[in-house]
Amino acid sequence: MSMQIRPILATLRHHKAGTLLIALQIALTLAIVCNALFIIHQRLVHLSQPTGLDEADLLMVHNQWVGQPASGKIASLMAADLDTLRRMPGVADAYASNSYPLSGDGVTYGIGHNPDKRKFVSATAIYFVDQNSLSTLGLKLVEGRNFLADEIGQLGPRDKIAAPVIIITRDLAKQLFPNGSAVGKLAYASDRPSTIIGVVERMQSPFVDTSMAKWADCSTLLPFQWLTGTTQYIVRAQPGQLLSVAGRVRASLYAANRMRVISPKDGVRTFSDVREVAYKSDRGMAILMGAISIILLGVTGAGIVGLTSFWVGQRRKQIGVRRALGATRHDILSYFLTENLLIGVAGVTLGGLLAIVLNLWLMNQFEMGRLAPGYVVSGVVMLLLLGQGAVLAPAWRASHVPPVEATRSV
Repeated sequence: MSMQIRPILATLRHHKAGTLLIALQIALTLAIVCNALFIIHQRLVHLSQPTGLDEADLLMVHNQWVGQPASGKIASLMAADLDTLRRMPGVADAYASNSYPLSGDGVTYGIGHNPDKRKFVSATAIYFVDQNSLSTLGLKLVEGRNFLADEIGQLGPRDKIAAPVIIITRDLAKQLFPNGSAVGKLAYASDRPSTIIGVVERMQSPFVDTSMAKWADCSTLLPFQWLTGTTQYIVRAQPGQLLSVAGRVRASLYAANRMRVISPKDGVRTFSDVREVAYKSDRGMAILMGAISIILLGVTGAGIVGLTSFWVGQRRKQIGVRRALGATRHDILSYFLTENLLIGVAGVTLGGLLAIVLNLWLMNQFEMGRLAPGYVVSGVVMLLLLGQGAVLAPAWRASHVPPVEATRSV
């Protein structure tokens, strides 16, 4: 093979345009495919991120009261609804809240060691819960205790949030108190301190966008009933009863009180529906990047096949001369494979640099992570194997050119 490199380079200098075109095509394909695969991996990791909930049996009901009832009236309406839900056949438990993981709607605060919000330690999602919430969601309490019934307060839309006690997630606990237990310590989610009475293993934020990625599992549970015209009921069905409960829950709530609106389209959703909607853009982006990668690889492979076939057609007489002078089929096959490999090496060398430059641009524009070297190495191997595979058929045809071609003048 080493003896063939010099004549190959001499030949490529006479086909500069075609050589440069294929090398640039390989380089651009490598740069785009490496970053596309990186984006796909990030999106797949993102959409498979655990919420901390026991998702299989959860049902979300979006309830809107008619007529903007007063806070005191809402409290009694909410209590009646929760009693109705918990009495339904197939329901294990239920509670009311302002939001839930992946909902796309909720509140985030800064939380820290003092009331100065400019010096917060972490951002945190705020969930209003009661003593039934942990069992309803299937949250795992790893430290401390749950809320007691007499610790649950009521909060109107204009009331200041001041919770004497709170429960936080383990990720948030590590950020607030990295050197010890958080239970019993004070934290400021508002202008007043709250005592941390418990730590749950995980509870994801309502938001899945990149701006909250750093604090995705930093959540704070506050013991309040959120008394507004819109209420989210989270219902836990007994195993195997989810679809049955989902089919009856709207009718049960309307039977209890018709002065409400529960959308027939998305007023009642299983958590699998919530997850699908939340990560729709991530799933779409992964599919798009995958399609782009496949198309680019196909176009690059077709380009290599086309150019090599053209060169074989141009060189039939030269190949015949080589065969007449004693070159074997293996020699001819090896020649074209080596020629393509040299073009491929030049292309992936340039492509590797372009991949890094493209990734730096994406990092600045879209807050992407840094491209891992493994993606570039994998892309290089993929493109070189693609090139060798694409050139194999025309190279095989070239190796079967008979020596008699040397005698033809046309």
